[in-house]
Amino acid sequence: MQVSQPARPSDPIYRRDDHLSQACKDLVSSLPSEEGWVATSFCLYQGFWFPTWLFNGVLACQNHFQAQPSDILLVTNPKSGTTWLKAILFALLNRAKYSDSDSKQRHPLLTQNPHDLVPFLEVKLYLQQENPDLTTFESPRLFATHLPYSSLPGSVRDSRCKLVYLCRNPKDMFISLWHYVNKRRAEEKGQIPLPKCLDKFCRGLSPYGPYWDHVMGYHKASLEMPEQVLFLMYEELKEDPRVHVSRLADFLGCPFSDEELRDGTVEGIMRMCSFDNLSSLEVNKSGKLWTGQENQWFFRRGKVGDWVNYLSAEMADKIDQVMEEKLRDSGLNFQYK
Repeated sequence: MQVSQPARPSDPIYRRDDHLSQACKDLVSSLPSEEGWVATSFCLYQGFWFPTWLFNGVLACQNHFQAQPSDILLVTNPKSGTTWLKAILFALLNRAKYSDSDSKQRHPLLTQNPHDLVPFLEVKLYLQQENPDLTTFESPRLFATHLPYSSLPGSVRDSRCKLVYLCRNPKDMFISLWHYVNKRRAEEKGQIPLPKCLDKFCRGLSPYGPYWDHVMGYHKASLEMPEQVLFLMYEELKEDPRVHVSRLADFLGCPFSDEELRDGTVEGIMRMCSFDNLSSLEVNKSGKLWTGQENQWFFRRGKVGDWVNYLSAEMADKIDQVMEEKLRDSGLNFQYK
């Protein structure tokens, strides 16, 4: 019988569960679990499937994060355009600081990956430390999270901070996730079969899934609290970025002035944050995040409708049927099929 070797400390953290605290291990062991998409398992917590390697960060964030009314949280289901909107939000909120020609040469997006500039609460800040010091972040603080609405720290809802949710067509999101997890798998394991991932996804078994419950939680919140939760569609942002970036600025309380609308400030933000520009920067073509994920993994294609190159008609119908059933009467309609 072959005995599996323990994970090496140098292995990327997303391939290991050995860093979990004893309290997390005890809780995880009591929860329903399933095989994950990469190396570690998923556990069902508060109605959603969480990668077990993240569990320390999830619990620490829920227990310790104290939101401020001026905070801004970017929320997404994984692979829904997170990196792109992180860049847009950072550029939007810091446009006055980097507005002159000299400062544009020093813009942080030119030398830092968007994930370093807009950190994930549960993936970075609270996974590295149980209760990190966040006092160094300037107001308004800009963070990101994949947490479902019902699993957000209580202080987020109590503080009335702003939530920006980006939703993407499930077929494109699924294909993007499939490509991403294959990059994260150990080379000797090869690609995870697409039908296997499709079956998991349609059963709700995906990171922070079920996908439909994640989306509906924020869609419902945006209808009930439009002043606090903005629900955006990735495809609409791609189709008319000027309109939706202006909408973002209005929602966040930093609307574009008439002069900015005339002088091309919006267009400048979109050029800075375009897929072609971001993916061509050296910082995004090399280097790694602290988890071991390579920066280039976050820039694949970013195209609308790329799923047609990978899904058969039967596979696409399977996703459509699940979404039609799960999202019925929600008011959500994925028009980009």
